Amino acid sequence: MYIAMNRFQVRIGAEPTFEAIWRTRESYLNDMAGFIEFRLLKGPTLDDHTLYATHTSWADKASFEAWTSSEQFRRSHARAGNDSGESLYLGHPRFEGFEVIRSESKADAAA
Repeated sequence: MYIAMNRFQVRIGAEPTFEAIWRTRESYLNDMAGFIEFRLLKGPTLDDHTLYATHTSWADKASFEAWTSSEQFRRSHARAGNDSGESLYLGHPRFEGFEVIRSESKADAAA
């Protein structure tokens, strides 16, 4: 399994716009072989930003890489913009990719 994450430092006050973009965008992830799960995570709010992360799980790294070079990826990201004209972010998103070495889950755990 492979986990791909992006961290976003969203400017204070821009959180509703950022969340609306993610709620309304078409992702096309379900069209991709090897896609398992997507989550948008909201972290702590600091002095100048709120931390968010996207977390996608894939069958393997090759499935994730196929996503990043796919037409579905281009379509998904073409409509992911901010129409307000101001940047929502402090800096660029930070990508982190991980090969899963060990995993445990509880079969009846709540999502």
